[in-house]
Amino acid sequence: MSEMLSLSGVTKAYARGKPSEVNVLQGIDLMLQKGEVVGLVAPSGAGKSTLLHISGLLDVADAGDIRVAGEETRGLSDRKRTALRRQAIGFIYQFHHLLPEFTALENVVLPQLANGVSQQDAEARALKLLDKVGVAARAGHRPAQLSGGEQQRVAFCRALANKPLLLLADEPTGNLDPATSDVVFAALMEVVREEGLTALIATHNMELAGRMDRVVRLDQGRVLDKS
Repeated sequence: MSEMLSLSGVTKAYARGKPSEVNVLQGIDLMLQKGEVVGLVAPSGAGKSTLLHISGLLDVADAGDIRVAGEETRGLSDRKRTALRRQAIGFIYQFHHLLPEFTALENVVLPQLANGVSQQDAEARALKLLDKVGVAARAGHRPAQLSGGEQQRVAFCRALANKPLLLLADEPTGNLDPATSDVVFAALMEVVREEGLTALIATHNMELAGRMDRVVRLDQGRVLDKS
């Protein structure tokens, strides 16, 4: 296997140089191989969201190296960082953030159109993904007409629409009740495996984390365990 995400010596502090400075990440070393699904477990405030944002090129580290899909990101212009993010990375958040005025199908089609995919191909890809997670029958419904679990499954499809190489998820089922969380997470894992994705998934749920290839534990800005 080849590496899909590599972080070496990554640090991040907020309010740098001030008495109130907070060292969020302190020398993070982490590597994900192609096709590997890794759980990220951390208490609140330990830096997991910052780690995901830096890994996904939404934030910039103060120091250290980040490689995505084999490409070194240090020194990339904003334009090139954006292009790499669009081509290689998919994001899922705790809250679905679907566009309320568009249907489930349209929410999955739009990112593809922005990436230059034709309407026909975008709709075919969207319907395929919605079918995989069991919500194809709801494709014509707007988010307000969907249950919480259905909304999050549509959000999964949107994140995967442009065929990313790396999926980053921040508590993707954290806003759902336990029974729905289990069903939705199973649907996510099935699609991730079928698509051959590399994934870093943050969760507080140790049972869900145990279904992944391995678990990374983060505390006070440091990786404590990479078993």
